[in-house]
Amino acid sequence: MIVGVVKEIKAHEYRVGMIPSGVASLTQAKHKVFVETGAGAGSGFSDDDYVHAGAQIVQTAGDVFAKSEMIVKVKEPQPVECAMLRKDQVCFTYFHFAADQKLTEGVLKSGCVAISYETVRDRSGRLPLLTPMSEVAGKMSVQEGAKYLEKPMMGRGILLGGVPGVEPATVLILGGGVVGLNAAKVAAGLGARVILMDVNLERLRYLSDVMPANVQTMFSDPQLIEHHLIEADLVIGAVLIPGARCPLLVRKEQLKIMKPGSVIVDVGVDQGGCCETIRPTTHDNPTYIVDEVVHYGVANMPGAVGRTSTFALTNATLPYIQRLANMGYVEACQADPGLKSGIDVHKGALTNRDVAETFGMEYQSLSL
Repeated sequence: MIVGVVKEIKAHEYRVGMIPSGVASLTQAKHKVFVETGAGAGSGFSDDDYVHAGAQIVQTAGDVFAKSEMIVKVKEPQPVECAMLRKDQVCFTYFHFAADQKLTEGVLKSGCVAISYETVRDRSGRLPLLTPMSEVAGKMSVQEGAKYLEKPMMGRGILLGGVPGVEPATVLILGGGVVGLNAAKVAAGLGARVILMDVNLERLRYLSDVMPANVQTMFSDPQLIEHHLIEADLVIGAVLIPGARCPLLVRKEQLKIMKPGSVIVDVGVDQGGCCETIRPTTHDNPTYIVDEVVHYGVANMPGAVGRTSTFALTNATLPYIQRLANMGYVEACQADPGLKSGIDVHKGALTNRDVAETFGMEYQSLSL
């Protein structure tokens, strides 16, 4: 198979879809790999590193798209990239279709086969390609939240962990999955008072067992969320419904009950977010203020720590890339129903029911 790796063009996206060792594993198996010049620079890999691994360096993304049977990326194709996708070409990346109807329509129009990292499942039903970036984003959400609580950043002027004689900040985390667990560990480690909410009682029992004493687990319902919004200094949205839009848990009118200068970091912003007033932002301009509450909505948080994130991501994606290249996507998906579940768009058909319902579009059952 001919596999292509392009340079990510989303603002401040420093990750890359494949590291040189991954390229080497493909070329040793007699596959051909085209890499756009500079694709790995943000993660610390030179063109020479890829050449030594057996890749061919090409000068433009257009050349990579034109020559490759499968494109391996990190972030969803931007409009200029959607225009380069071809009929029957496989594109393997994060898509997050439920948050972007124009992207969905563009990928449908291309006729490509879109396999989304975030909807691939393993044998236990988990999301193995979303997990590593959720771990990074969960930890970063506390770092960023702590920074924007500082007064020069328009926050309350609160030190997350406090000091002896001064109470710490209160951190409210909505969602006890991978993001929420990692956020809670970091916030608790810094000494904050942490309230971790979820709707799954079994998950809450687990979290209660593994978390330190300054983490309080709570069942999530609208009344309790509102109660804790009043006292929260930092709110972290850590809610995910695979392939679908996040449920709205924090309404616009509830911002008025929050403390002036408090901060919301919504990690699920690329799936619409759980805060009604959140919108995607960039690392260049990460925050905005609504009703005196600081909103942080960077949609590619792990991109800021490109080297760490690239290694974490490609450790998980490479086995799937190898199977797709060795077997072709049809045979690979027939052999692995979890990989098949990642096909959200197939040759002009929308095969993800949740996305179709989100936008009122036609859903078609996937047939290979």
